[in-house]
Amino acid sequence: MSERIVVVGFGPVAARLVDELLPSVRSGLVQLLVVGQETEAAYNRVMVAELGVGRTTTEALAMADAASLEADGVDVRLGTKVRRIDRARQHVVLSDGSAEHYDRLVFATGSRPVIPNLTGLNPDPSGPVLPAGVITLRDLRDAEVLRSAVSEHKRVVVLGGGVLGLETALAAAEEGACATVVHNGPFPLGRSIDRGSGSVLTASLRAGGVRMAGNARSTGVETAGPGGSFSALLLDDGSAIDGDLLVLSCGVRPRIELAEGCGLPVGAGILVDHHLRTYHEPHMFAIGDCAEVRCPDAACAECRTAGGPSGLVGPGWRQAEWLAEYLVVLARDGQSAADSLEPLAAEKPGVVVLKARGINLAVAGDNQADPWDEELLEAGAVAGRPRRQISQWADPEHGRYVKMTTRGGVLEGLVSVGMPRTAAELVVLFERSAELPADRSLLLRLDGPDQLDSGGGNSSDPERTVCRCAGVSAASIEDSVLEGCSSVAEVSKATRAGTGCGGCHEDIKGLIEKHFQAAAA
Repeated sequence: MSERIVVVGFGPVAARLVDELLPSVRSGLVQLLVVGQETEAAYNRVMVAELGVGRTTTEALAMADAASLEADGVDVRLGTKVRRIDRARQHVVLSDGSAEHYDRLVFATGSRPVIPNLTGLNPDPSGPVLPAGVITLRDLRDAEVLRSAVSEHKRVVVLGGGVLGLETALAAAEEGACATVVHNGPFPLGRSIDRGSGSVLTASLRAGGVRMAGNARSTGVETAGPGGSFSALLLDDGSAIDGDLLVLSCGVRPRIELAEGCGLPVGAGILVDHHLRTYHEPHMFAIGDCAEVRCPDAACAECRTAGGPSGLVGPGWRQAEWLAEYLVVLARDGQSAADSLEPLAAEKPGVVVLKARGINLAVAGDNQADPWDEELLEAGAVAGRPRRQISQWADPEHGRYVKMTTRGGVLEGLVSVGMPRTAAELVVLFERSAELPADRSLLLRLDGPDQLDSGGGNSSDPERTVCRCAGVSAASIEDSVLEGCSSVAEVSKATRAGTGCGGCHEDIKGLIEKHFQAAAA
């Protein structure tokens, strides 16, 4: 008898899980019900801003087709909510009043945007009320509103200095809108980068046509526009930033309400062990933005220092792929066989990348210490462990900055602005935990004119990871091009490269062009 699996949520991570389970659905090993709150099947939410400025299409964002899944035997319920979960009966109660049985249930509920507590907004997470002209840029309808504002060259105010907010503002400015970023602190990305890189980044954003309002604390929204729509963001010093559209980019919080409502332990996310099982409930699992991998074993050193959900699509996809294998083995061979599988591998520290026309930023690990911060440099240097070392270089006039934080020659943190080839090499070294050359200036030369002309840097390494979200190497992309792929979309379909944040699209395009240039020669 086949096992019935219910997946709650239908975003990019759920789509990957469904994709991996499809062969078992077709064979009859498992039955699969997917419940999605939105009326559309899964799409790439990370690229919604690109859609909002007219640089991509809804079709290009699609990650699943409900009709095709139904034809393969998947029960897809769109525009439907799970009202509650009856753990005793193993039922989910849906918004249409029906109750569906499950043998295994997977939470893939993702996260919801944070609505700041401002006068004029209702921040209630269960039912936020936003006036006309205020969006969170989280779904396709938000993208339509942004597209209208950008096409009419209106004033777009972005509240929040994270990567998504900066990329949105840059893209809107490049497409002709008047874009302003409002953020706390002296520079954007304040939790991730240091003062030097923050200053260079701010100058680069201004050079890209974005107005920057730093050290600003917002208190409310004014709705004096047509039909009571947004007209200004009010600040605590009594000033206001006028605009026609307010984009809230204040972070996200995991959707844990369903799990919490049925009595499952939660932290920042739904607590799961290294098999992605919820605590004390072997029938239930969680993946993606809503899952916090922190096992209940107090002796687990890995979990003592674990953070909450990463908020990145790449780790969610790897969880989906691992869980699909676990569920298939569980259905086919039983519990003991499934539990004998290697646990989910721990995620390496994430790399944050901001890529826009004229701006390149990469940041990873701990980079807050300065070369003369003796206290921070000595931190952790015990029992023979070496102290931190800082290598730092800045050229603010030309928008360039690099900092490398090492311990024993191995990168613990990096930040690079305006140095794309140096950044690419540092990211590779960081992900491989490789030792840097003793002369750090050798890395800076990767962005020198001789290297730019000759195609230097790490671009010749076929094993380098081009798409970090999907874990696709240059060699895999080159193989797909040899097999006939001639566009980013075709490479993405064949390899999944570029289906996440989209930051690797230019690199994929470069590999395609390199192949055809060689063929022409």
